[in-house]
Amino acid sequence: MNIAWKEIKKNKVRFLILGSIIFLVSLLTFIISGLANGLSQDNASLIQDLPDGQFYMNKDGDETYNLSKIDSSIQDKIINNEKDAVAFSIQMGFLTNKTDKQQSVAFVTSTDSELFEKVEDGEIILDRSMEDKGIKVGDTLTNNQFSGEFKVKGFVDQKKFSHAPVAFINTKNFQEMYRVMEMQLIFIPGGDSSQQFAGLQSFTNKDFLNTIPSYNAEQMSLNMIVWFLVVISGMLFAIFFYMMNIQKVGLYGILKAIGMKTSKLFKIMWSQMLFITVVSLILSISFSQVFNMIAPEGMPFHLTFEKTAQLSIVFLLIGFIGATLSGIQIKKIEPLHAIQQGEA
Repeated sequence: MNIAWKEIKKNKVRFLILGSIIFLVSLLTFIISGLANGLSQDNASLIQDLPDGQFYMNKDGDETYNLSKIDSSIQDKIINNEKDAVAFSIQMGFLTNKTDKQQSVAFVTSTDSELFEKVEDGEIILDRSMEDKGIKVGDTLTNNQFSGEFKVKGFVDQKKFSHAPVAFINTKNFQEMYRVMEMQLIFIPGGDSSQQFAGLQSFTNKDFLNTIPSYNAEQMSLNMIVWFLVVISGMLFAIFFYMMNIQKVGLYGILKAIGMKTSKLFKIMWSQMLFITVVSLILSISFSQVFNMIAPEGMPFHLTFEKTAQLSIVFLLIGFIGATLSGIQIKKIEPLHAIQQGEA
């Protein structure tokens, strides 16, 4: 470690450049990951907040929730036989306030369940983001498909679907608005894929999220960018240490000639990689958290400790692999040949 530290001090500009690049790449990775998580919540927190279980939709719905219709007899049978099972429907729509200003929402209705808000006829419960639109408890809202008015009963935290605030309404009102009697989906908390019902297709929580077109495309694109940046960081380590090792062939030859083992040389390189990576990650994590605090209100950014830890471990592993691959040439160095090459 002493030799590794001395070399860092001697070639501090080189190591500073590498550290700066790793810092910028890791910072960008954390920010994009935070945006991916934030957009994920903004797109489907209604579903993400549900416990693990099984979703069921009609096989004829072609894995599209708004085309699914659950037969009422099958629905009644499942709800009566399966503990905590709930049937629910989701449809996009609009609400209009007294000033005729429209707001896009995701209307949700369900059978009686602790997993969804219970709403009486003519009442509505909204995601709290609607408060920012000037809506208050007791306000009346309308919809051009509904003959009556909705009275705002209250608000709930972080209930979004397809980037729209959720609006919980009574099943009777939902049926009047969308002219449909059947529910679209059934959810069984704690269920497993072995539970099959005639005419229905089952999905885990993750699989169901992937049936939402906007969610799947959005997350796939952002996650691809994150992993692309991680691969770039590994390539940077490999290229940097490869160039450093080429310049130190003569030095390695001398060290091997005086009895230093190849494993010791690898440890020196790994120590340098670890130092640079840890310092860069500490700075990038700090800056990403600062960004989280100063990000514009309404920006969907959510970087959890768990995700930060996972990405940090990945960066360390990628750095280790990149440095190790670049150091394979160290093992092949012949002391006499290396010394002669260094003298030339």
